[in-house]
Amino acid sequence: MSALIDHDPIRDVDSLPSASPSPSPTSLSPNQRAWRRFKRNRLGFVSLIIFAVMLVVATFAEFVASDRPLVARYQGQWFFPVISNPPETTFGGDFRTATDWHDPFITEKFARDGNFKVFTLIPYGGQSINYFDPTPAPAPPSAMNWLGTDEAGRDMIARLIYGFRISVWFGLALTAVGVLLGILTGAIQGYFAGRVDLTAQRLIEIWNAIPELYLLIIIASIFEPSLLLLLVVLGAFGWIGLSDYVRAEFLRNRTLEFVKAARAMGLTNTQMIWRHVLPNSMTPVITFLPFRMSAAILALASLDFLGLGVTTLPSLGDLLRQGKDNLDAWWISVPTFLVLVLTLLLLTFIGEAVRDAFDTRKS
Repeated sequence: MSALIDHDPIRDVDSLPSASPSPSPTSLSPNQRAWRRFKRNRLGFVSLIIFAVMLVVATFAEFVASDRPLVARYQGQWFFPVISNPPETTFGGDFRTATDWHDPFITEKFARDGNFKVFTLIPYGGQSINYFDPTPAPAPPSAMNWLGTDEAGRDMIARLIYGFRISVWFGLALTAVGVLLGILTGAIQGYFAGRVDLTAQRLIEIWNAIPELYLLIIIASIFEPSLLLLLVVLGAFGWIGLSDYVRAEFLRNRTLEFVKAARAMGLTNTQMIWRHVLPNSMTPVITFLPFRMSAAILALASLDFLGLGVTTLPSLGDLLRQGKDNLDAWWISVPTFLVLVLTLLLLTFIGEAVRDAFDTRKS
């Protein structure tokens, strides 16, 4: 009975360890609140994860699809051909050229006791041609080429992986160039306004009137197409739309009280733009990034389809052109179309989630 009388429930509750309270929404920074809103959009968040996995796999495509083994052992020596391909004379061949690991002579050498080679999941690279395949190209799917070959006899899965890598990284580079130029021109116009804004607007209208496609055709007929050349030409026109949004944000923010207070404190124009106006004007820039990247990927695919791109590199647009020229070879056009559509859908879902995340009207 005394034990029951001495029992103090209030004291017992106070003695329990207190759980750390979760941070309240008001204690989070704007970026943290935006990230929370982004994660609440399940479709956009899952799309970001899928796109990130695809990008990582494609970035390290040499360790997924390569005509050179990851590791090889020959007469007690170890080789890593995927990093450094030894000459054929190393394995008893007659030529000092790089080893063709699909050559029957090399295959017979490594079939002996103690010798072995471990290929990647896809034993073909983006440019490798299997000259020992008896089926004429384009070959249908088989045990040797799971998704068939293109019109030159190159493995379709390897071409898709390498083409996806080039398209996405080109899209990222073109987006970065357009964003930098768009922010720079839009910030100058919006912050200084007046005559600077009017003059820049007229110059941009003149520059935007230049037919971009005709310019690409002229340049392609004079110079040998390259990714750097396409990046320069497309980047020279890809910033105009974004600069209008940045200009509008700067025109609005330059009249707010915190900018007037910064000016009264004696900050220079560069300091006010970089520290105060620009961070509060980045919402449209971040919101449009996935959509701008989609446009960049489509631009490269369109140029490659028309023959104005870099035909010597794996490309989704070139595979679409091959599918058009070989309508009976469905294994060329259908998978390429699905990869391109999937990429654009993922970027669209990510863009919609980012737009909702930075919409302050949504909780």
